[in-house]
Amino acid sequence: MLPDFKAAPLWVSIAVFAISAAIVWVSGTRLSGYADTIAERTGIGHALTGLVLLGVVTSLPEAAVTVVASVAGNLPLAVNNLLGGIAFGFAILAIADAAIGRDALTSVVPDPVVMLQGNLSILLLALVAVGITVGDITLFGIGGWCWSVLVLYLLAVWMTQRSQGRFPWHPKDMDRLHAVRNQAKADSGQNDDAPLGGVVMRTVGAGLAILIAGFFLSETGDAIATKTALGASFVGVLLVAIATSLPEVSTVLAAVRLHRYEMAVSDIFGTNLFSVALVFMADAFYRGRPALNEVGRFAAVAALLGIVVTTLYIAGLVERRDRTVLRMGYDSLAVLATYIGGVFLLYRLR
Repeated sequence: MLPDFKAAPLWVSIAVFAISAAIVWVSGTRLSGYADTIAERTGIGHALTGLVLLGVVTSLPEAAVTVVASVAGNLPLAVNNLLGGIAFGFAILAIADAAIGRDALTSVVPDPVVMLQGNLSILLLALVAVGITVGDITLFGIGGWCWSVLVLYLLAVWMTQRSQGRFPWHPKDMDRLHAVRNQAKADSGQNDDAPLGGVVMRTVGAGLAILIAGFFLSETGDAIATKTALGASFVGVLLVAIATSLPEVSTVLAAVRLHRYEMAVSDIFGTNLFSVALVFMADAFYRGRPALNEVGRFAAVAALLGIVVTTLYIAGLVERRDRTVLRMGYDSLAVLATYIGGVFLLYRLR
């Protein structure tokens, strides 16, 4: 029988929350190496691997939080965990940009399919924001706007798969990029000769660890929200969203160390697409009115914040300016400033 964290002392919830977050971090760190091997051995490409494999697997904590919180009737935690993680994901990219140092991250991404992923993320977030603003109606037990989100997500995956492998641009010094990638792979000890089946099984194991830890993040996050004055909405959009985004932090930084920049960016875009699609799951597991009718303007502002930071990175991908400030591209710097301002605004709305 699982412990009742709401009845336990606050320090117990914080300790279990921290341990679960650590498990999520370690498992996520291993995923990038596995994903790189799978992408090369299967030929499906690093951008699509980032979207589907990393994007979905690293979103398992968000999925666990969403299901558990929705079943418990805590929609603010369920939905704002998803929307808050989107803006934080781009803050992760800014950190990864600083890790590169020499060039802006968006100037060395060779696959333009990530722009398609970003634009589709904006469409999904816009559907959620509109659904919250105008209200939703039930279709087959789930809100109509949530059905639209699910259909558009599936279309996004199909469009990304169709666009894989098109290279109308190339980053500067492509030969140098290939050389540093090979050296980074050698330094990481990644074994290209390992059986593909074994790599897949280790990927599944890491995913299960992330899923189980995500469940405990949900339970303890809800308890922390109850025992403090922060409230479920703000805890969901900040504390739980950051904790459940730890797989993205570790996988993105690991992908950058391997110089798989398109996989790092696609990881975030893929995670964001899947996170918005999980609003459908929140509605499906919630017993009551359509989910978007219950979350209010806090969630709408969180969705709009996600649109703004996504747009900033798409602009960087189009402009492809390689100059940096404080080791970051101009777009990353703008995203960090926007994220901090957005969190302050959401704190005022809690």
